Amino acid sequence: MPNQAPILVTGGAGYIGSHTVRLLASQGRKVVVLDNLVYGHRGAIVDDGVELVVGEVGDQDLVRSLFAKHGFAAVVHFAAYAYVGESVTDPLKYYQNNTAEPIKLLQVMQEVGCRNFVFSSTCATYGVPEAVPIVESNPQNPINPYGRSKLMLEWVLADCERAWGLRSACLRYFNASGCSPDGRIGEDHDPETHLIPRVLMAVTGEIPHLDVFGTDYPTPDGTCIRDYIHVGDLADAHARALDHLAGGGDSVRCNLGTGVGVSVKEIIDAVEAVTGRKVPVKYGERREGDPPQLLADPRLAKEVLGWEAQHKDVRDMVESAWAWVDGPHKGHFPE
Repeated sequence: MPNQAPILVTGGAGYIGSHTVRLLASQGRKVVVLDNLVYGHRGAIVDDGVELVVGEVGDQDLVRSLFAKHGFAAVVHFAAYAYVGESVTDPLKYYQNNTAEPIKLLQVMQEVGCRNFVFSSTCATYGVPEAVPIVESNPQNPINPYGRSKLMLEWVLADCERAWGLRSACLRYFNASGCSPDGRIGEDHDPETHLIPRVLMAVTGEIPHLDVFGTDYPTPDGTCIRDYIHVGDLADAHARALDHLAGGGDSVRCNLGTGVGVSVKEIIDAVEAVTGRKVPVKYGERREGDPPQLLADPRLAKEVLGWEAQHKDVRDMVESAWAWVDGPHKGHFPE
């Protein structure tokens, strides 16, 4: 770790952010979390040495005060809204929160001379891929405001690099999954849209059944194939990206995935194997805009960051998610 100066993590009380904060703290790094707790949870901050500040990324007076107090060497930016359907019905909410607010953060970074920025981006910036596996040079044609709001910020970061020397790592996740293996923190969204937790919700009776959209895709079993990446591996990539930038590395845009495709039916099978319970399923028609297959080519992340997913068996994701759901909090942080 080339630089041990404090790090500001925005959205660090959310799903991926909290797992990253926990890893960074375990590495002996000083971490300050800025989160408005709209979707984040106080209970997700489990390390005593981590300071949680409740506030907005776009509150420049607050952000200036935090920089003045801590002298951050870098920012890891998770804070964003991430419901694709909502982004279609309320696009201004997404452009405001996911693009305009972090621009205010970047203005403060420019003022104080902080030039290292790790960005939680997404494979949604690619839209419907022309070919799979997806490489970073593939065209970025997002098909919804969520993906466009993330891509716009990638463009802003590139322009800031040309203008005032900001260096950034844009990490384009595929399907984040899993939870901490000890069951202390996990995935707790309201509403929950991710597949693995919804399958587990069906198993536990929290929802009556799992809806599967489409069984006639051109895939081996007819259901959609996705690249599921464990949240612990995502956290590791952020730590490596911080070290890369702190060590003087160039800006990078890279995919984070396993390169292994898993179908919806394979997820259901894995949940039944791990839990020993039958998943109630209701099969329906395809949803518009769901590509048959999304799969990452993760080689650039290995080349530049020395990162490679350690959890490539989907059962690892399911087992850790089940540890959270079957644990003391039953898959939900206490209020």
